[in-house]
Amino acid sequence: MTETILVVNAGSSSIKFQLFEVGAYDQLERRFKGQIEGIGTRPHLLARNIQGETLVDETWPGAEVRDAPAALDKVIAFLRRQIGGSLPNAIGHRVVHGGPDYSEPTIISGVVLDRLERFVPLAPLHQPNNLAPIRAILERQPRLLQVACFDTAFHRGHPEVADRFAIPEPLYAEGVRRYGFHGLSYEYISQRLGEVAPEIAKGRVVVAHLGSGASMCALSAGKSLESTMGFTALDGLPMGTRPGQLDAGVVLYLISEKGMTAKAIERFLYNDCGLKGLSGISNDVRELLASSDPSAKLALDYFVYRIALFTGMLAAAMSGIDGFVFTGGIGENAPTIRAAVIECLSWLGLELASKANATSELKISRKRSRVACYVIPTDEELMIATHALHVLRQHASAQLEESRA
Repeated sequence: MTETILVVNAGSSSIKFQLFEVGAYDQLERRFKGQIEGIGTRPHLLARNIQGETLVDETWPGAEVRDAPAALDKVIAFLRRQIGGSLPNAIGHRVVHGGPDYSEPTIISGVVLDRLERFVPLAPLHQPNNLAPIRAILERQPRLLQVACFDTAFHRGHPEVADRFAIPEPLYAEGVRRYGFHGLSYEYISQRLGEVAPEIAKGRVVVAHLGSGASMCALSAGKSLESTMGFTALDGLPMGTRPGQLDAGVVLYLISEKGMTAKAIERFLYNDCGLKGLSGISNDVRELLASSDPSAKLALDYFVYRIALFTGMLAAAMSGIDGFVFTGGIGENAPTIRAAVIECLSWLGLELASKANATSELKISRKRSRVACYVIPTDEELMIATHALHVLRQHASAQLEESRA
């Protein structure tokens, strides 16, 4: 029977999924992808195969799919129809925060799940939604192998000086430190560089993962050396609705002068700031690019400016820079933003090939550019499937050893 790996990325009102088939020599082949969205309001399940053909397109009343477990039931029923009534051999989940405890893909158990719940306050937009389908599957299919793949794990090899805040040691010991996020994306880019850009793959590369959530990473010889995000996914670059780097005194001001509670500040920082807050128009870069409003221009100029500033910081962490990579929804699809960033980085010797940039080609820097620049689509799902398969193989090997003992 053909082995399959299911990848799940759960959000607040949607569950995205992809199914991979395990081929010869453990090569992974994507069979289809889809999502169920509008959970609790207008649930809609849509999935297509790799040829783009629709495999399922169903809707239900909100009361029938009111939460993540009910949505997961619909997804699993669809999967069973697609793979002959069976379940996948393993499920890989994106989990945003692994905290200080988890630095590699981990088999989910009740104990692990309880530990991951502790990090909900550090990623309130993501962690509860990531964990909800995991708990539902654990309760209904406890023997099904589930693997948590953490967005923080790729950054766990940072030198201590990069991970620290200038705060007392006891807080660091209990986990108040800089973690970094989007690690699954950076890990994929690191591996992909060896195939598409071998001349910089072992050098000093700044990767900009630009999307609704945005961050940057310094890759030195393929390893994460520094990141713009820290303790939570609020730090670093401005994002769709998050402010990015912010003086802690602003939070004290909101408490003392505005009378805001911790919960109100959390909602404010995660939902009302960033490009949305600056522009007063939208958190969507496409809408801001299409707008003639000066506030839209301000928001985009600020976004570009901060990307350029953090590039200098990351280059300093590596004592130089050999390459720059754009990835993520904005990085892959917004030539105007890329051109503006590269213009700000011309002092580094980075020169844009305008035609290549306009058509989003792989390499968008000129031949004479001292710093090579690439646009590389990320594939976090493939990274998760790869990790889940590796853990599945290790688990099977351990079970075999136990049976022989």
